Amino acid sequence: MSFEASHVIDAPRELVWQWHTRPGALARLTPPFLPVTPRRQAERLSDGTTVLGFPAGLTWVARHDLSRYQRGRSFADVCINAPMRKLANWRHTHTFADFETASAALRGERTLITDTVDTRIPASALTPMFAYRQRQLIADFDFLARVQSINGAARPLTVAMTGSRGAVGRALTAQLTTAGHTVIQLVRSKAKEGQRVWNPANPAPDLLADADVLIHLAGEPIFGRFNDSHKAAIRDSRVGPTRKLAELVSRTQSVKTFVSASAIGYYGPDRGDELLTESSDSGDGFLAEVCRNWEAATAPAADAARVVQVRTGVALTGNAGLLPLLRALFHTGLGGTFGDGDFWLSWIAHDDLTDIYFRAAIDDALTGPVNAVGPEPVLNRDMAHLLAKELGRPAIIPIPTLGPALLLGREGAQELALANQRVASEKLTPANHTYRFETIAAALAHELGGEELVALPAV
Repeated sequence: MSFEASHVIDAPRELVWQWHTRPGALARLTPPFLPVTPRRQAERLSDGTTVLGFPAGLTWVARHDLSRYQRGRSFADVCINAPMRKLANWRHTHTFADFETASAALRGERTLITDTVDTRIPASALTPMFAYRQRQLIADFDFLARVQSINGAARPLTVAMTGSRGAVGRALTAQLTTAGHTVIQLVRSKAKEGQRVWNPANPAPDLLADADVLIHLAGEPIFGRFNDSHKAAIRDSRVGPTRKLAELVSRTQSVKTFVSASAIGYYGPDRGDELLTESSDSGDGFLAEVCRNWEAATAPAADAARVVQVRTGVALTGNAGLLPLLRALFHTGLGGTFGDGDFWLSWIAHDDLTDIYFRAAIDDALTGPVNAVGPEPVLNRDMAHLLAKELGRPAIIPIPTLGPALLLGREGAQELALANQRVASEKLTPANHTYRFETIAAALAHELGGEELVALPAV
């Protein structure tokens, strides 16, 4: 069978073509709701090879077809390895054309992309994947256009990044590189091309040489039982390494911006209906104390660079964090609210989170703490009902609060799964920040494969 889908990007064809040639394009277009991991992106669209990983050690190897390559106009890839080749019989042709429009002012400024797939895979299975790809690419170019208007024609930057192999780091790296920036991954050992070895306790004096921006995402995962050893790992992996990096930034002339992760745990686990903004006081509890010390550790860099602390809410992505766990519960019929569900969830769509990090890296107007949360927090019970609707599953059985306590310990459950935080940003709104997802329902549809193909605009 043959499947075809078209959409329009508000950018010239040459820019859209260049985006597809850059590192990170494959990662940006791979849906998080599919059990697939990008392993290697083709170095050339003409005759390169792309490799994807599947569960149970299966791989998908796609070779680009030179006979269908026309620079700026088209490229194609064909699955070549067993058993995938026989199962899918896959050939995917991408074509790029100037979108015809009646407006002379827009002529040559919009691009029509058409995806044609010859395969045995049914169209019903392909539709969610291509709907995701369409909306992802449209939103990425819309974001880049907004960045240009905010910050002017920014020069390509060199960004050093810790935590680049976590969920946020991978997505942010791909977003930066497809935009034309260079990312240097700071890793703990065995540096490859494009990487540098980072010793958190004693970073090398030249670790940040030639970097314009440092984005610091690394830290022990917070989810887990809040016993003494786990709490120590959370604290020690954040406060000390952040201070060492801040001191290094102060001594590295090239670095003009230091963006460090933080979290809305800063506000404490239970603030009721109080609306919390960047100017609100810190709260009580373990995570609040960690976040205060974490943010304070950035102080040595303040005299030499612009410093931003990104206080992240509950990030929603289909392949990491809270959402896959909830999806598994709902698919087994055990999904529902936590307890009575009468507490606030300050969520953030994954791509909105990377947009905020991206903007923090380049926008001189952002300084200090920035709450990375969606435009409207929701009650836990409302989120549960929306998730149930998206998955087509019931949300009848409340999840006893004992459940999170068994997994996270009593303190961990109160600080994480049952945290009651109604958070907003008073910095992003005046800065005319635009969210990709205004509602949690739209974010869930994007992350879980519930979107429809984009309709073509009128000519």
